[in-house]
Amino acid sequence: MPANHATLSPSSAHRWLHCTPSALLEKTFSDTGSFATAEGTAAHELGEYKINRALKREAVRPTSDYRTDEMEECTDDYRDYAIEQLMQERQTCQDAEAYTEIELDLSSYIPHGFGTCDCLILSDKHMHVIDFKYGQGVLVESEENPQMMLYALGALNAFGDLYDFEEVSLTIFQPRRDNISTWDTTVSHLCAWADNELLPKVTLAAEGLGRFCSGEWCRFCKAAVQCRARAESQLTVAQYEFRKPPLLSDEEIEDILPKLSELTKWAKDIQQYATDEAVNHGKQWKTFKLVASRSNRKYSNEEAVADAAKRAGFSDIYRKCLIPLTEMERMMGKKKFNEVLGGLIYKPPGRPTLVPKSDKRPELKLDNVYDEFGGNNHDK
Repeated sequence: MPANHATLSPSSAHRWLHCTPSALLEKTFSDTGSFATAEGTAAHELGEYKINRALKREAVRPTSDYRTDEMEECTDDYRDYAIEQLMQERQTCQDAEAYTEIELDLSSYIPHGFGTCDCLILSDKHMHVIDFKYGQGVLVESEENPQMMLYALGALNAFGDLYDFEEVSLTIFQPRRDNISTWDTTVSHLCAWADNELLPKVTLAAEGLGRFCSGEWCRFCKAAVQCRARAESQLTVAQYEFRKPPLLSDEEIEDILPKLSELTKWAKDIQQYATDEAVNHGKQWKTFKLVASRSNRKYSNEEAVADAAKRAGFSDIYRKCLIPLTEMERMMGKKKFNEVLGGLIYKPPGRPTLVPKSDKRPELKLDNVYDEFGGNNHDK
């Protein structure tokens, strides 16, 4: 699995297409890596191995410190989905083929550009791009997803002479969010997007030109903490002078609501950055200082504590409880879990949560909200 990343990489295309100067600005920040990145890499390597083994290809099982039962289950599901899609294509095209972790040349669209597609399934008229997302923090959708559209364009360049592609399917496979999002489009739509949207933005992004623009795409930007455009955008909420909600109009509250999530995250990012500078780089802020946070008492040696308590005549010192539901399911396996405990499991209704209208969850009816959470308490 290639470890290199292009400056204008497909994985960050959502960001640099909205904020064209961000790509070159990010190059000035070091990449420290993260647990999530390393875990995702391990999951991709394991998923690639399982697909290749299912296709009777020679492959060596990767080893990793990040492997867990959950990763095994998720990569099994990813393999099964990819093979299912390939078998479906082979019903109408016996020569349909699948490629895993294939590096695609994007230099026709991006200077020195390339990207690695997790799984690519090709048949006579149809191309299916599958992107395996092991992360669970952000739900990813496939519709008009620029990362996947770039992969499709790269595949079109690489295999367009061998196949007469007309239709393209783009799928996000995100098992830890129970998310399989597929968007069907056409080659003509992809080419129009490349000409009208992609290429003009690439010209700006490659030179670090254009306007800094903040939005939800700032989430993984290395420059996000110190970005002035992001700060100015978040501080626009201060125009309301933090008045109490009853003093705000409905229109003002509607304006504030979609900004609160990013505002909260930005504030936490600033706090984390300032703390890291002080702890790890010796930064001394003029009006803030480092102190030890409140901590809780802990046993230094649990076995010694148990022995001492028993010698003193205290025997009732242990508690027993069932292991968590997900751990029980992993231990038994899904099939056995459903056989043994399926009738003893229930899922209580989630608490009412205010979300944008674009959220795909069904809207709660007001009369049901009172029944479920107001007048009746079903937990008693």
